[in-house]
Amino acid sequence: MPTSMAASKLPHLLSFDLSTAIHVLKNLLSHLATLHRTPFLVTLVDIFLSLYFWSCGLTPCAVDLDDGQTTIHFWGSAHRRSKKPYLVLIHGYGGNSRWQFLAQVGPLSRSFNVFMPDLLFFGKSHTLGPQRSDVFQATCIVEGLKKLGVDKYSIYAISYGGFVGYRMAEIGADGVEKVVIVSSGIACTDEQKFEQLRKIGRNPLEFLLPEKPQDLRVLVNLSIYKFNPLKWVPNFFLQQFIDVMCSNYREEKSELAEYLLFGKEDSKLPVLTQETLIIWGDQDKVFPLSFAHHLQKHLGPKSKLEIINDTGHAANVESPGAVNNFIRAFILGK
Repeated sequence: MPTSMAASKLPHLLSFDLSTAIHVLKNLLSHLATLHRTPFLVTLVDIFLSLYFWSCGLTPCAVDLDDGQTTIHFWGSAHRRSKKPYLVLIHGYGGNSRWQFLAQVGPLSRSFNVFMPDLLFFGKSHTLGPQRSDVFQATCIVEGLKKLGVDKYSIYAISYGGFVGYRMAEIGADGVEKVVIVSSGIACTDEQKFEQLRKIGRNPLEFLLPEKPQDLRVLVNLSIYKFNPLKWVPNFFLQQFIDVMCSNYREEKSELAEYLLFGKEDSKLPVLTQETLIIWGDQDKVFPLSFAHHLQKHLGPKSKLEIINDTGHAANVESPGAVNNFIRAFILGK
């Protein structure tokens, strides 16, 4: 690059770096300002997660809907590349987008313009309305993406997020190009659902909304097959995590779970028009592998099933490399 050209670009580079530093500093200060009210260790981890997402080229933003009644918070690509397709990541019930996609945001952001919403009542997303359905969640995210100028995208959704992502593909059919569903019992019948609840043997709300460390340990042991990530984590840290991540909107989250678990079975679940990739761990104790075959049968010839061996329900945590590779190959057609 000629010296004159490099010199002309220097102010722009400095401006970008300064702008990024200011945003990071503001984010840090906003977290540090709450240290007297929130547990220190979890807040510190949250700060590092934010910094990591910044380093992956993502920035936070919020979109207001319904005349300000509803707010959807996103992390999204700050500088969108025209040659990269858009990928929307929909998290599950066990946390917000930052905590669930930590092992995937780096690799996937190199191949896609990534956008990650926090579902309603997780992270910083919320609504004053009474709706608790997956359809309402999906409608809000589709509308939020439109406001951000994201009109054509593929979806990668896991577990509870799979129910939402499925409805997004139905509602925003013209804008949704391909769909990836991971570990999500979308098409299961009421009989299958209640039989699985019987096998688990506990009220799922006890560990979906943990109040004490043992509840959280049960949830993680149910979700992960190969290892126990909480084995050496002390109870005081887990209690801090519960206090920070699970206490806000507790009643609303309970209503979301009750709607999903005990709501009337949808006998008219649509068959998606998009090509759909289903990814499942062969050792899933939450939604067993039979649910994956049932979903593939429902979707028909435009669907494909990939099974990851020695992997449980949380495939994004347990086998992130395999999940990432499947997603890239499917969406990019490689």
